[in-house]
This record gives sequence, C-alpha cells and structure tokens, in this order.
Amino acid sequence: MEERKEVTFGEWFLTLFLMAIPIVNLVLLFVWGFGTNTKASKANWAKASLAWMAIALIFYLIVFVIVLGIGINLSRQM
Repeated sequence: MEERKEVTFGEWFLTLFLMAIPIVNLVLLFVWGFGTNTKASKANWAKASLAWMAIALIFYLIVFVIVLGIGINLSRQM
C-alpha cells in the first residue's frame, strides 16, 4: 500500500511564494500537476488551480469580445 505524505508548512510556504511570480507559476503548476514526483494533494491542488485559470481566461476573453464589439458598434454610430 502506498504511503500518503503530507505537504509540510515549509513546502506550502514556498509554493505560495512561487505562485506570486508571473510565468514561473504557470510552469510550476504544470510540473506539479502532471509530474510524477509530486505529492497527491499538491498535484490535485495544481490541477484545480489550472482549471480555475482556464475558466478565468475564457471568462475574460468573452468579456473582451463583448466590450470590443460594443466599442466597434459605438464608433460606427458616430
């Protein structure tokens, strides 16, 4: 049976620090989420974080297209 290991306070502290660094955070989320040497709880957290990032990106793109469409429509009316 596989032994389940906890992510320590220090590991979470470093993880949260690294998540504040742009681009590094995205790369590390993929490494932790899909790597083989990552603890299960941290891998699940990384996958969930990537899913939320994807949802946010899709939402922002939809809002951008709507705002751009409104702006183009308003500029044509002038």
